[in-house]
Amino acid sequence: MKVLSDVSLWAVLSAPIAWDLVVAPTGPYAGWRLVGCLLLMALAVVVSRHHPTVSLLIVVVPTAFEGNFVFAVPVMSYLVGLRMPRARPAAYTFAVIAAGGTALTVGVLGSGVTTWFFLTTTLLFVGVFPWLVGRHRRQQRALVHAGWEHADLLERQQRAAAERARMRERARIAQDMHDSLGHDLALIALKAGGLEVATDLDERHRRAAGELRASVTAATEQLAQIIGVLREDGAPAPTRPAAEGVADLVGRARDAGMTVRLRWEGSEAPAPPMVERAVHRVVQEALTNATRHAPGAAVTVLLTRSAEQTVVSVANEPPPGGLPPDVASTGSGLLGLRERVRLAGGALSAGPRGGGFEVTARLPHAAGAVSVDADEGVRPVRPASATRLREARRRVRRSLVVAVAAPVVAAGVLSLAYYPFATFDAVLEPADFDRMRIGQHRTELRGLLPERQVVERPDSTDWSLPPGASCEFYTDGNFPLGQAAYRLCFAEGRLLTKDRMSD
Repeated sequence: MKVLSDVSLWAVLSAPIAWDLVVAPTGPYAGWRLVGCLLLMALAVVVSRHHPTVSLLIVVVPTAFEGNFVFAVPVMSYLVGLRMPRARPAAYTFAVIAAGGTALTVGVLGSGVTTWFFLTTTLLFVGVFPWLVGRHRRQQRALVHAGWEHADLLERQQRAAAERARMRERARIAQDMHDSLGHDLALIALKAGGLEVATDLDERHRRAAGELRASVTAATEQLAQIIGVLREDGAPAPTRPAAEGVADLVGRARDAGMTVRLRWEGSEAPAPPMVERAVHRVVQEALTNATRHAPGAAVTVLLTRSAEQTVVSVANEPPPGGLPPDVASTGSGLLGLRERVRLAGGALSAGPRGGGFEVTARLPHAAGAVSVDADEGVRPVRPASATRLREARRRVRRSLVVAVAAPVVAAGVLSLAYYPFATFDAVLEPADFDRMRIGQHRTELRGLLPERQVVERPDSTDWSLPPGASCEFYTDGNFPLGQAAYRLCFAEGRLLTKDRMSD
């Protein structure tokens, strides 16, 4: 495909050269000249794949002896902008072309400033402008690529978000199992413990109750291990309120045989759902831990509520018989509890107190205390591809502005630099031209004639003038070239003819 594209490009660019040398051959070596030009164009096309600036120089240099190479200049300039990621090599190349062209036209060929101005302007619109267009096209391609890359990243993020949502759901299931089933098992173990020490049962039944308590305790530990497999670190807690209140939870514990006292202080108005759920979770976990680590100990649940916050405290007294020897602690309950309270915007403290243990949570009611997203972990981030996409869009907009404005601005600057030089003291006012009369001596025209002639003067060798006559050329100030507008011819110091060049 690349070969076919290069061959097609070579055929199109070579067509003007071949047409000129085949239809209207000049000189005995026109055939060799044609072959050389075609080979040179083929070299430029091949080199343009990897060294576009070299291919541009290859087609610019022959324009000095074969003008039809100029049709290839904008194409190669466009390919330089399209195929080169950096602008500096192209800028250096155009600087070399401008310097070399100036040295050739002004220094070697002796052309005037007007010719230099035309050639420089031609370089801007035939060379620089197509390069800027090609660069704009390259950046458009980069924008499209960045867009597809960004879309692919978003799609992968969505798949990852769905996977995280599934994992969070598993973590919620694990949390609910730990909150409800673990609590119920602890209460069963508590009832079994009560039967184990009952005096009205025979030894066989008390031994069976002890075995039941041990089995329930083992089942609770196995449940904790299974929950550990399902639990996701840092997973957000459910934000919906519990189905039962703190009073119901304490009532169930009393029914199971615990000694629990519930105290309310302050307002009994409901707190925000997140706070209510966290309070329920704190009481539930604290009562569960008390049944496991301090069986038979009295527990006090203190709930203090104001308009700004809710403080819940669960404290148990020392266990009457000491810590059961077959009860181990993993610490995952308090870790999960601390995370639940943090997500609700509060703080949790837990530790020994007076031989027993106390858990206290402070939960503010302010809605914006802590910004917690139900989809935390799936929150959209600004990935690197989005930054690249924005940068690509910015470069495309900037390159479009430069492609349109740069040649125009550069041509304007050249005109502003060239025009004062070409017209300085060379402007002949129309009224002064009209006052001049044929036959007047130069001395009579001293106040009307400018100090100098225009820089670029037309060739007057084809005009029929008397021997010894000479012509002078002046401009009327036309912008931007300041070309000759008036011709005054003198013979023996007297005005012989006067002409308007535009007539």
